[in-house]
Amino acid sequence: MIDWIIAERIAVFVAGTGDAEPPKVDLAALAAESEARVTAYTGLKPARPLPEPEGISRKEWVASNVSAMRLLLDPVLARAGEGLGPLKPAVQIGFGLVLSTEVGVVLGYLGQRVLGQYELVLLDEAVEDCPPRLLFVMPNLGQAVQAFGAEEQEFMTWVTLHEVTHAVQFAGVPWLHPHVAGLVRELLAQAELRVDTPRKLRMPTADEARRIVHALRQGDLVSVLTNTAERETLDRVQAVMAVIEGHAEHVMDAVAPDLLPSLPKLRAAIDQRRRSQRGLSRLLARLLGMELKLKQYERGKFFCDTIVNEAGAEALHHVFSAPEALPTLAEIEDPPAWLRRVGLEGPHGNEPAQRSSA
Repeated sequence: MIDWIIAERIAVFVAGTGDAEPPKVDLAALAAESEARVTAYTGLKPARPLPEPEGISRKEWVASNVSAMRLLLDPVLARAGEGLGPLKPAVQIGFGLVLSTEVGVVLGYLGQRVLGQYELVLLDEAVEDCPPRLLFVMPNLGQAVQAFGAEEQEFMTWVTLHEVTHAVQFAGVPWLHPHVAGLVRELLAQAELRVDTPRKLRMPTADEARRIVHALRQGDLVSVLTNTAERETLDRVQAVMAVIEGHAEHVMDAVAPDLLPSLPKLRAAIDQRRRSQRGLSRLLARLLGMELKLKQYERGKFFCDTIVNEAGAEALHHVFSAPEALPTLAEIEDPPAWLRRVGLEGPHGNEPAQRSSA
């Protein structure tokens, strides 16, 4: 149902090329230094070599992500049309045009903003055919350096630390990729079920209407478009992604001070960039779930910072000891609850302080 050629062309058009001068740095040297520091701090030892860093254009980023999306979505969409009978060609044309345009706009918008990406196809059986990649979108990085008034080497070091941390996480925790892939398969199976069993046409109840209005006001479109079972799976996905992102945010700040004299300035600038969308950009960010992504950074980093501050770095290492050790979505907001559940205490046997409501 998606014409990926059309989607890619739209995405490339929307993304543009960027007019900033790309950074002139040695990505390989930055990645090697980052790997040494990240592994020393986290205690994670990659079981395989990390991918070589690649400096790419927005167009190349779009093409890479189109390939990844095809692997995820094509099987689901193909099965979605099997029960349409003689209407299948017409429906596919109609839906295909809409879906292709939507996918193209989404990828194009993201292609303007993403700085770096540890690209890992979230289906474990596809790893051999599509190995992980460590990508840096050079026009966007050059644009960010200019916008922040940052020193180029420092900024690139900071971004590299973040992406290399992701590479170390997945190469150093043998169960992490299969665990995330299993959650993705679960979501895809639920999506197929929804396609195969369309809802009956009816007016929403008063409670449903109130929930929808509240969700829309909060920008939480996910809760409107999913049922209870799907939301439970999404909660688990959000929890693990918050840990993955928050851990990378924590690590990049923890290992960087001697490398980055401007670390406080960089942290303030990147946080401001994530919050600075206005008007149409902010609306589109809500629709794409990018505000949820921001919350994942913030909540995940809060969780990791609190655990280390109150119980030491070794306590944070325990997060990746087994799937059962991962915090739930509720525990990310309440680190003491996670410490109690896994039997860890602070350095003096005290529980960490609760997060301020402010």
